[in-house]
Amino acid sequence: MDYVRMMLLEDSDSEDELELLTAIVLAHKYFNREGGSTSRRGSVRGRTYIDRDFLQGHQRLFLDYFADSPVYPPKVFRRRFRMHRHLFRRIQSAVEVYDPYFVQTRNCAGTLGLSSLQKITTAFRMLTYGVAADYMDEYVRIGKTTAIESLEKFVKAVVSIYSNNYLRSPNIDDVAKLLEVGERRGFPGMLGSIDCMHWKWKNCPTRWKGMFSRHCHEPTMILEVVASQDLWIWHAFFGLPGSQNDINVLEQSSIFSVLTEGCAPPANYSVNGHNYTLGYYLADGIYPQRSAFVKTIACPQGKKAKQFAASQESTRKDVERAFEVLQARFAIIRGPTRGWNREMLKYIMKACIILHNMIIEDERNTNDAIDFEYEQIEETPHIQISREYTPEFVEFIQRHLSTRDNQTHSQLKFDLIEHLWQLHLKNC
Repeated sequence: MDYVRMMLLEDSDSEDELELLTAIVLAHKYFNREGGSTSRRGSVRGRTYIDRDFLQGHQRLFLDYFADSPVYPPKVFRRRFRMHRHLFRRIQSAVEVYDPYFVQTRNCAGTLGLSSLQKITTAFRMLTYGVAADYMDEYVRIGKTTAIESLEKFVKAVVSIYSNNYLRSPNIDDVAKLLEVGERRGFPGMLGSIDCMHWKWKNCPTRWKGMFSRHCHEPTMILEVVASQDLWIWHAFFGLPGSQNDINVLEQSSIFSVLTEGCAPPANYSVNGHNYTLGYYLADGIYPQRSAFVKTIACPQGKKAKQFAASQESTRKDVERAFEVLQARFAIIRGPTRGWNREMLKYIMKACIILHNMIIEDERNTNDAIDFEYEQIEETPHIQISREYTPEFVEFIQRHLSTRDNQTHSQLKFDLIEHLWQLHLKNC
């Protein structure tokens, strides 16, 4: 077309040639307008470029929350980010080191792009408020596509950096402290409470809806967790279809994998004159009668049974409280998820649990009578275990069957009933 324009600008003695060139130009313009040509330059046709002024968005965000004298006080920061500023800064620094995507750079024109504060703040708001991707555009000055990309990279970075510390199984010191807490609450040998929750999957693909739908005819995904009294989540298994029940999830989870491999820390305790070597979890009625679970009594008869049922059901509320606090902190898992990628939803759930545990660690009351200071593991941990790992198949089967012993389950339940009743008599 530049060649045609040059010819039009040149003096020409031929009117026919001029009319021909004019017709070519008009035809070319009409052809492009009707979509007959796929060649184009610049941005995608129909997309409007928005000069968002990234620097203004960064300055506003910095002055509001991260300056020495911010506009909003620490209480407001804690409410909107679900954590204190020093913890946010710690996560920001680690994420910047892990992924260069969050480091502010300049484009080819020398203009500064989005800062890590803008990207990470957007990811936090999407997690904590469960808002749409373009909700923060007016304040942070970030587009929808970049917001989604920031969220995906942020949750992947959090899972990769902090999983070893905040999604680990209890070590020897942790088990000892959990057993001490259980003893104080009247349940010697208790390691926590176990239960499952469902996360509604709004954008579940049509071909999967039958597999992921439950009795309410809505597709969901299941999260299995073990939580202690301070709401720390020790075990998290997520991603199974919502059509399955808690027993199906238990059979596929890795909650007893460390134990069956022979690497579990010892859990030695005594109840009502009997010695036990396997810790247990408080569970509801759907879980099977195994030595690793202590369930309530459905229809208790007599004072002892009623006392045990009341104590077990009230103590097992730890895991219910953990679910409520987790959903309150991160609204993205309280409402229906709008995500499409199943693997990305797993990253989001794991990241929320990791951040939940980090908040608990940061805000733990050190003056409490119960010591909840859990030992943190370095990147190259050296953990003392109860016995050496053995690949012998027979020993593996024996350890596996030890968690399914119905006789031990019945004996342990009877001993706990007597133990709680004796404690009740002492306190009367």
